[in-house]
This record gives sequence, C-alpha cells and structure tokens, in this order.
Amino acid sequence: MRFTKTLLASSCLCLASVAQAQVLPEATIGIKIPLAAKPTTRPMTVAYIPYYSRYYIADGGLAPMPGDFEHPVSMSCVHAYSSLGEYIQSAKPGLDNRSIYFNPNTRHLESVTYNVSSDAGFAPNTGIYVIGMNDKGDLQDNADEASGANPAFGDSATMPTFDPERNHYYAKQKRSNLVWVIELNKREKVGEIALDLKAAGVQFDDVCDNFIAYTGIAGEELALLDVDHKGVLIFDLKGKFMGKSALPSTMKLRAQNHFTGLGYANNMFFVFHESEGEFGTYYGFKISDLAK
Repeated sequence: MRFTKTLLASSCLCLASVAQAQVLPEATIGIKIPLAAKPTTRPMTVAYIPYYSRYYIADGGLAPMPGDFEHPVSMSCVHAYSSLGEYIQSAKPGLDNRSIYFNPNTRHLESVTYNVSSDAGFAPNTGIYVIGMNDKGDLQDNADEASGANPAFGDSATMPTFDPERNHYYAKQKRSNLVWVIELNKREKVGEIALDLKAAGVQFDDVCDNFIAYTGIAGEELALLDVDHKGVLIFDLKGKFMGKSALPSTMKLRAQNHFTGLGYANNMFFVFHESEGEFGTYYGFKISDLAK
C-alpha cells in the first residue's frame, strides 16, 4: 500500500511538472532578422504569412505636417524578409503602423495605425488597413481601409494584437496592467483584462507600455515583454500569470523597447535589438513548448 501511495504521489508530481513546463524557463532563439537598411521611422512590429513563407516588418512614424497642397501621408515603410531572414523588398503604403498581422480569416496583411481610437484627435489615414500585396507576396505602395477609427481601442499609441479565433483585438493600455478587448462592430470595449503583474513580480513601468501579444496557445494566450528584467511574461485570458520565459542576459534592451520593436509571428515573440548589426536586429523567440 505504501508503494502504491508513493507511486501515485510521484505520478502527480510528474504531471504537475509537465503542466508547469509549458512556458519555457529560458526563451530559445528561433530566428534573427538583421535589418537591411535604416528604418524609415521607428521599427514597430512583425508579421508572418505562411503562404509566402515571408516575414513583414513595419516601421511606424507620424506623417509630416501638410502644406497647402500636401496630404499627411506617413513616410513609414513595410519590409519583406524571407523565412531565413533575408531581405526581399520594401514598400511605402503611407501608414503610421503600430501593429501589423496576418489575418487568416481575410487572408490579408493588415495594419492598425497610430491613433486608431482617435484618442489624440481625428486625423486622416487612421484605423485598420489592408496593405497592398500582389499574388507573389510582394508589397505594394498602397493600402485600403478595412475599418475606420474606433474609440474602443483606448490609448492612441496602443499596438493591438489580433485573435482570429474570437475576432477580438487586445489593446494594452499605457501605464497600467489593463488590456482592453475589442470587437470591430462595437464602439465600446467588450471586456477588460487585468494582468496580475504582482504575481509576475513586476510593476507597470517595468513592462512594455503599448504591446501585448496574442499567442494562440490555450491557457497561455497573452505574452508581455518585461523590459527591465529581460523576460517575456505569459498570462491567460483572465489575466492570471502563467510563467516567465527569460531572454538572453546579453541582450541590451533600451527605453524604446517599452514602446516599439515588438511582435508575435510564426509562433515566436519578436524583440528588436538595436545594438546588434548596422541597423539593428529582430530576434524571434520561442517561449512555450506548446507553440507549433
């Protein structure tokens, strides 16, 4: 009987260890993408389209003040790279990108612009846009509006992430632990997630101010960069802290990592490392053993 109890206890401990092992204690590098040219503005975020096996990196920056006969069009570019991180081409769709992502429901590369909520006042070319692309996956110098400005997104600088399963956007709110949940057909948020930062051992000013990633992993849906302690914090959709994946200690994260240079694509969390390479390098990290 004592042997049976011991065996059962050991089995329970093993199962508990397996459950806790889903978040990788140390993030592993899946890809490095050295930028081929100086970003036109600020390197913002990363997307991946499996049909073309390409990564797309978007810059973000405000448009110049227009003159009497000028339109306020952002100079920010979007750049295409191969699955191995090799530069292919760039285009200038005229958007101040805050987050880009591949939408499997529409099969489009989409961009959420700065001030999508009009929190900073109304401006042209704000909202959610489909970035122009040909049938080979080459970027074009145009974008079509998919959805206009929506106050449900909250902060003007938020970098929303898209959940294609629920058709929700998750918008991190600045200087807080709050993530707003948005449906495009509604003008008010449909939910709010309070991240348990205390359980993660951080304060709101330790972590990224504007971006949280949707991972698509059940029970580990949200990933947040802890800039000050060099790690990726994992939460579920109720805000419960699920674990931390440590980044390499040699990475030199800077103040801009609180606001730019982030993304989640091809089952990896992306962080911009400005001090590596001539123009900086994006690291793609695997942070969970459940990522396919």
